[in-house]
Amino acid sequence: MARPPAAAVLLLSAVLTAASAARGAAATGVFHVRRKAGDIGASRAHDGNRRGRLLAAADIPLGGLGLPTDTGLYYTEIGIGTPSKRYYVQVDTGSDILWVNCISCDRCPRKSGLGLELTLYDPKDSSTGSMVSCDQGFCSATYGGLLPGCTTSLPCEYSVMYGDGSSTTGFFVSDLLQFDQVSGDGRTRPANSTVTFGCGSQQGGDLGNSNQALDGIIGFGQSNTSMLSQLASAGKVKKIFSHCLDTKNGGGIFAIGNVVQPKVKTTPLVPNMPHYNVNLKSIDVGGTALQLPTHIFDTGEKKGTIIDSGTTLTYLPEIVYKEIMVAVFAKHQDITFHNVQDFLCFQYVGSVDDEFPKITFHFENDLSLNVYPHDYFFENGDNLYCVGFQNGGLQSKDGKGMVLLGDYVTLGLFGTRCCGCAGCSGKPGNSALWLFSCSAAVTTTNDQAR
Repeated sequence: MARPPAAAVLLLSAVLTAASAARGAAATGVFHVRRKAGDIGASRAHDGNRRGRLLAAADIPLGGLGLPTDTGLYYTEIGIGTPSKRYYVQVDTGSDILWVNCISCDRCPRKSGLGLELTLYDPKDSSTGSMVSCDQGFCSATYGGLLPGCTTSLPCEYSVMYGDGSSTTGFFVSDLLQFDQVSGDGRTRPANSTVTFGCGSQQGGDLGNSNQALDGIIGFGQSNTSMLSQLASAGKVKKIFSHCLDTKNGGGIFAIGNVVQPKVKTTPLVPNMPHYNVNLKSIDVGGTALQLPTHIFDTGEKKGTIIDSGTTLTYLPEIVYKEIMVAVFAKHQDITFHNVQDFLCFQYVGSVDDEFPKITFHFENDLSLNVYPHDYFFENGDNLYCVGFQNGGLQSKDGKGMVLLGDYVTLGLFGTRCCGCAGCSGKPGNSALWLFSCSAAVTTTNDQAR
């Protein structure tokens, strides 16, 4: 199944206008995430599609394989309905709604090449499920007013078109979402909250392919339609999430709530952007700053720096990519490069961490992201290493000027996105990105970070 785009568009209308600030005490909850497997070329194809379509506490354990030689798509298991049924959904920070395949879908996959048992959602099988009509508040807020021809008996429909040609259409329903809530002693207990989500009646393109099919997609975007926004609006969680993704053992964790341990620094998210944009200031290689044009990291149309869990590799503007490559291999002029499915690869015996330099990305507010050789190189066979950085100038014309930091560079870190919540950077309503080591003990809380 193709990765959903960072800029998936609800076809029927404009952006949401309803407020979604968390109120009251919020709980802590959990989601475990896995990862789908694929081949070495799949990462580039998946990323290419994604770039062209431009991406209390609950823990979401992630699953799957975590190498760039895979497709780089994470998924998690959620429970919906009463009685609760299990659904496997892709985790996407770049799209805005949760949807699952519906019983009314004739051509939705019934089987998955991933070995997962797929489930079609049936509102009638759940005692807590109900259709959302077009005259209800959620529908009006989503589409900026009452839809033409709307009557009480008509459902609130949705249609999402993805840049790779895949699509999903259906109607909105409300039901109980089941998740694990973290209690004060660090243990989990079942919790639930009513959320509105899409009941998919027709899937197009790769979303209808059973090879690597899942039940749907869970969007963690900034829109009020996202599950995170709905849980925050209901006072169930703070509108903050963190994720840590594992390249070696696969899977990882998605946590909803404030991080209080370890102590973290923040960098502000760029306001009024559809993706999680940050201000990148400079890059060091081996402690020496790259000499780059001053405007190269400016934020603007088709420019700027995006951190995205849905992109596997890291894409850099051509001039940045070339300067990094020159600096990284400055002491290894004798290395012979091989092209392996468009990856730049080389043979090397020994520890890459001992012989190649650390790369440091410097963000606004003095936040630094250290990327070590084992982060930006990946093994693709015996003593064969490939570079995880990609030349954005060779990619789609829409992304040539962007810095897109994907999973394989940020996997070693826990990235926390505080989306319009209070306490992120000392001022209510500000948004920030926190970065810290995944290896550190992480503590989340419902209160403000301290």
